[in-house]
Amino acid sequence: MKLWLLAVGQRMPRWVDEAYADYAKRLPPETPLLLKEIKAEARSSSISAEAVMEREAQRIEAAVPTGARLVTLDERGQRLTTAALAEALQQWRQEGRDVVLVIGGADGLAPRLKQKADTLLRLSDLTLPHGLVRVLLAEQLYRAHSLISGHPYHRA
Repeated sequence: MKLWLLAVGQRMPRWVDEAYADYAKRLPPETPLLLKEIKAEARSSSISAEAVMEREAQRIEAAVPTGARLVTLDERGQRLTTAALAEALQQWRQEGRDVVLVIGGADGLAPRLKQKADTLLRLSDLTLPHGLVRVLLAEQLYRAHSLISGHPYHRA
């Protein structure tokens, strides 16, 4: 099973790339975390936020591997503890399908993409910058893996 992080936006600050890569490399080879950056739609006064989200949704859908579980990050998504995320990760591994975690653009995700998702996930009640979300999600996936494997990284 592969974990795919599809993130709208490119050219993150170096600290984001370094921190994300650090956590991604800690995951085991049988469950790699792979980043695919999705080009953000150019914004202008002549295009609505809905149209921007729709164009980004089309790019996201084109990048989703066939048969993958779709998990979209959304402020109205399900709140999970780290232990609950570890349980979900364990279930996903047992399913054997790739899992795609999606971080939307500045305007969020198109409603139809969220409706299509197998899971809506909320990382925080706070509004976070997209680069930090990448790092936070990678760290939590690593923490969930360490919890499953009994590694001492997670000490709750």
